[in-house]
Amino acid sequence: MQELSYYELLGLPQDATQDEIRRAYRQLVLRLHPDKNANKGETDLFIDVQKAYEYLSDPKKKVDYDHSLPFEHGIQSPLAIKTLYSQSALVNLSEPQLIYVLLELTIKPDTQLWTSSAPLNISLVVDCSTSMRGIRLDTVKSTAIDILRKLQPNDIFSLVKFNDWAELLIDPGNISSLKSAEMKVQLLQAGGGTEIFKGLELGYSQVEQFRSAQRVNHIILITDGRTYGDEAYCERLAEQAETLGIGISALGIGTKWNDKFLDHITSKTGGICKYIPDGGDIHNSIMDEITRLGSNLTEKISINYQLSQSIQLSGIYRLKPDPSSLDIITPLILGYVPHLGLLSVMFEFVITDLPENTSQLTLAKGFLDLEIPRHTVKSRYVHRLQFDRPISIKPGKTAPPAAILDAMTILSVLHLQERAREAMSRGDYSSAAHHMEYLAEHLQNKGEENLAKEVLLEVSYIRNNQSFSEEGQKRIKYGTRSLLLPARIDKD
Repeated sequence: MQELSYYELLGLPQDATQDEIRRAYRQLVLRLHPDKNANKGETDLFIDVQKAYEYLSDPKKKVDYDHSLPFEHGIQSPLAIKTLYSQSALVNLSEPQLIYVLLELTIKPDTQLWTSSAPLNISLVVDCSTSMRGIRLDTVKSTAIDILRKLQPNDIFSLVKFNDWAELLIDPGNISSLKSAEMKVQLLQAGGGTEIFKGLELGYSQVEQFRSAQRVNHIILITDGRTYGDEAYCERLAEQAETLGIGISALGIGTKWNDKFLDHITSKTGGICKYIPDGGDIHNSIMDEITRLGSNLTEKISINYQLSQSIQLSGIYRLKPDPSSLDIITPLILGYVPHLGLLSVMFEFVITDLPENTSQLTLAKGFLDLEIPRHTVKSRYVHRLQFDRPISIKPGKTAPPAAILDAMTILSVLHLQERAREAMSRGDYSSAAHHMEYLAEHLQNKGEENLAKEVLLEVSYIRNNQSFSEEGQKRIKYGTRSLLLPARIDKD
């Protein structure tokens, strides 16, 4: 496996311009500077990035460096990229226009040179606060033991327990005594409060020790409660994790955890946030996440993009494989491409003004950067990416692609729920209830009777209590997300 080139360190293709090199360097410096990040992994990467910029920003050094790069004859990216648009052309109007762009990423079917699986480098971070007492913690303990028994020789696994403080229960590395490790898990007890940052920080430090481009580097947080006062620290840690290619996923049990907060920090790293209802299958939810991580062909697919003038991004939604609303940031972490699967992301652009005397408009451009731990020749690829549309005097007569229409239909369901939340935050309870009624009607029209009933029950709760119920809010939020799953879209 080749070491990363200076271009790959900066997330750039080899034909990058000096402006692109400077921009990528500035972004990385803001995230990696030792004044902000004292951990060894970030400091080492900062030094590597400084060296890369020193060579690539100097035209003479850049030429010499380019000549020193190995000739990669026959090494082609295994990623297939497809872009679909909701409109065949933009119309020359004086009013704002909305256009959807669907980005679909798959692994080419003839791609070879894969290892059978990538070794795992995972830390299981378990909430052991008082509310986890009983069947919740008992099930997590038995699941952790199952994980220990199924680890492969090259896998690295650690287990962190936390409540008001954090403790490393199982050191990362090879398990020297399975019986001793299982006993440590069995002795776990619940008590105290919930301080998520302490658990995440300790789990992060374990994964960072063994971080490698040839491993799946990930933290799995399991919690049933809210953290207070340390949210900003968790967010900064997620940003550090993203920079090093460490993912964070969260499994929330019951109704008392903060879904908005955990959605936010997991989306920063391309991880997932999953709701496990009381009485839900905790064991299978955890094991499914372990299996998902082990079967991924890629890690940390990201886009570093620039919007053109008069273009706004009003929303970004990952549709497959794990539905989620993504933060509008750059670099944007998309997630991963599953084995024999598809990663699809919908971009919602608003065009406020069309430039005069031009026949083509670039919405956004940038670089698609992906890591492939399971590739035996090269672990990182960078692609140029550009979204653009022709400009026409008259509206086009071509219907949007079926995949775009399916996604737009589901997004309308998500937008109704978002509008209800916004109205509730303003204290406009009547509007919130009306939006939820429209949502129920929309779901009924789609044949989603059970979910529609859940929404109507929540409408009654809103009218009686002037708030969402914690259980109903999560059931509806993650229920509507499940409509985006491949089987559901294919069914429609």
